This record gives sequence, C-alpha cells and structure tokens, in this order.
Amino acid sequence: MIRYALRCDQGHDFDGWFRNSDAFDSLLRAGQVACTQCGSVAVEKAVMAPRVAKGDDAAPLSAPRDPREAALEAMRRHVEAHSDYVGMSFAAEARAIHEGAAPERAIHGEAKLEDAKKLIEDGIPVAPLPFRARQRVN
Repeated sequence: MIRYALRCDQGHDFDGWFRNSDAFDSLLRAGQVACTQCGSVAVEKAVMAPRVAKGDDAAPLSAPRDPREAALEAMRRHVEAHSDYVGMSFAAEARAIHEGAAPERAIHGEAKLEDAKKLIEDGIPVAPLPFRARQRVN
C-alpha cells in the first residue's frame, strides 16, 4: 500500500491510500479519485516528505486523523454506549416505540431509505447518523 498526499483544484488537502502507483494513476484517469471535502475529481499529488514511523510513534490507521474525525468517533461511541443496536429492525422498532407497543428507549440501527422516509412522513422522530454503526456481536 502507498499513501499519497493529494490536493484538489479547490485547494483542499487530503490523503489517499492505493495498492501501488499504477492503481492510483488508473483510478485518477477513470475519475474515481475525489476530494473528501468537496467531491472534485480534479485531483493531483501534493508535495510530501517521506516519513518513516518509528516503533511507538506509529499511530494505528484506525486513529482519527483530525479533530473532525475525533468528534465523529466520540459521537459514535456515545451513541453506541447510550442506545440499543437493533440492526435492520430499526424502522419496525422505531415505529413500535412511537406507537407504545415497545418500551421507550434510544435505539440505533439500519433502515432502507424508503422505510426511513415513511417514518419521517408519519411524524416519527428519527435522524440519520453521520457514520456507519458497528454491529455488536453477542
């Protein structure tokens, strides 16, 4: 894997990981490398200095790269700690809670777009989360 520092035509800087330099070139030509902030596909490699991580200095790839990612990670942890994961049963469970057929509690999970729209149309308060929930394994 190779990491490139990238910049779009709007001046946004971001990183991208690619299998190799040929993979980057191929994806770039196909218009499949897009800015993470504005979506522009006018992207080029930015100047970057090589960096070699030394032992304990290396942050895991799962670590947040900036304050926005850290805030999303904290939000995800809070949601998961303070609500029940109901998976693909989210729409049915939200409706049951709203109608009093299930105990009132905070829940999170997944729903098909049409099911989520129907909940909103029916006045059932739901909101999309800006991250994908991590499924709990029992």
